[in-house]
Amino acid sequence: MGNLTGKEVAQMHKDYVMQSWSKSGVDALPVEKAKGIYFWDYDGKKYADMASLLVCSNLGHELPEIVEAIKEQADKMCFMAPAYASEPKSKLAKMLVEAAGADHFKRVFFTNGGAESNENAIKMARMVTGRTKVFSCYRSYHGATLGASNASGDWRRFAAEIGGANGFVKFMNPQMYRDGYTYGVDDEVVTKKALADLDLQLRYEGPQNVAAILMESIVGANGVILPPKGYMEGVRKLCDKYGILMICDEVMAGFFRTGKWFAWQNFDFVPDMITFAKGVTCGYVQLGGVIVNKKVADYFEENVLQCGLTYSGHTLACAAGVAALTYYKEHNIEQHVAEMHEIVAPFMQKMVEKHKCVGEARCIGLFGALEMVKNKETREPLQEYGVPGTAMPWIFAELKKRGFATFGRENFIEVCPPLIITKEELEEYLPILDEVLTMADEKFCD
Repeated sequence: MGNLTGKEVAQMHKDYVMQSWSKSGVDALPVEKAKGIYFWDYDGKKYADMASLLVCSNLGHELPEIVEAIKEQADKMCFMAPAYASEPKSKLAKMLVEAAGADHFKRVFFTNGGAESNENAIKMARMVTGRTKVFSCYRSYHGATLGASNASGDWRRFAAEIGGANGFVKFMNPQMYRDGYTYGVDDEVVTKKALADLDLQLRYEGPQNVAAILMESIVGANGVILPPKGYMEGVRKLCDKYGILMICDEVMAGFFRTGKWFAWQNFDFVPDMITFAKGVTCGYVQLGGVIVNKKVADYFEENVLQCGLTYSGHTLACAAGVAALTYYKEHNIEQHVAEMHEIVAPFMQKMVEKHKCVGEARCIGLFGALEMVKNKETREPLQEYGVPGTAMPWIFAELKKRGFATFGRENFIEVCPPLIITKEELEEYLPILDEVLTMADEKFCD
């Protein structure tokens, strides 16, 4: 290992790898190493990871505490089957229940990643309730396995619908800016109408047939969409009204991304199940899972849990998870995120005020997105949903040229740096975004 050139690595990727969400045979940047908030290509060019890769590298790259925990566990035992207890798995399950709140939650089922977490939460909800239907949002993404894909709302579900899976029902969740409203001003009217519409749709589908409502606590991959005030609490009340389980997808938003252990803790409700992945190990080893409340846990003390994975509670992954959760707590990441938010959020709002192409900034903790528009008066998006365009790819390419690595979809730019980022690093790299937005103003806006 380590004797290939960057060109050879890139060519072999192009020739042999099937690229996610893309046609095969595309060019990919060959990355040689990563450290802290940075990664480097084979030519030595440094990039600031301003999206935490896929909003998963919460503690940055090559954090010694996680790396050493993996090495130490590897020297003892890399893997033990799920039927056996291992110290990392037992410890991590307890830590996760305590982070979610041991007064409500009781047990954890471990998976390999976010999609499997949502897949198994759906299965559990159907078993516990004896119902089939699962409600989820159009503005959502829950993973690429069959059930998680069908629960997802964006275009990435389409291939999974060929032959399909039964019982999945979509509803339109609010997006204040895109719907013509202002967050913090029109919340009451939007919440009232959205909940009334959802209640009516539940009644049309037969609430006695609905096992779960699956929602991202804060929509991530579709634009860091903040729910209007009272909305999530209202969905919880509808679930209680009809005996429906509420599943909060925390795969992207969890582990202090929003400033709390879990994003739902920013609101005044408690879900029945929490799905997680990404920040639990920061991607060092793949891991996900479902944290269940006492009602769900008690059901499976009397009934067989018909869920299973060879690598459930993988020993190395759980060791990485224990190290990550320990680091979050011991290094007071909650406080650090709050302090860095006071730099990022005002900067993003300044971009709205300064640039013609930025319609709205959304930011909670270090979970942020800029909504890009052609015209602020009409709120016409810079790139329409489901319509290919050149503007957004151009913006991301210009950012990457300058060492600012991030991503987005449709007409938004994600601003989700590692939670360990410093004031000095933000002050060095945020101006690059400002610079590229100035170029976009001239190139794309009316």
